[in-house]
Amino acid sequence: MPGPRTHRARFDELPPRVLYALLRLRAQVFVVEQRCVYQDLDGRDTEPTTLHLWLAVDPAEPLAYLRVVEEADALRIGRVVTVLHARRGGLADRLLTAALGDAGGGRSVVLNAQTSAIELYTRHGFVATGKEYLEDGIPHVPMGIPGPD
Repeated sequence: MPGPRTHRARFDELPPRVLYALLRLRAQVFVVEQRCVYQDLDGRDTEPTTLHLWLAVDPAEPLAYLRVVEEADALRIGRVVTVLHARRGGLADRLLTAALGDAGGGRSVVLNAQTSAIELYTRHGFVATGKEYLEDGIPHVPMGIPGPD
């Protein structure tokens, strides 16, 4: 059986079944598992420049996911999530490598890391850019990789 491969799509390219599966994974982890009631569907998913990346054998059965949103001065990685049974298997590392490769090193890349995941991001060159803060009761730290000056 082949291993999971990286899939990439803009919102308008996502088949309904795949979109449903990606949003379901996000809700399962962020809302149900982490017990955070918040507006996950923030309007950024549908922006024409937002890129959705996920790992799956069957595209409609994601094992891990993240999105890359363009901001005025940086690319923002967010919604990094891995299905419970596949955690600690390097899937988030693979997605971050793919996302940073897509960024091409030409722009700054930022994210807000849950403090429990800081090691994941530091392995990819992210450094803390601010102080720890609480978001939905979970400690986070802003992190980034500066672009060329």
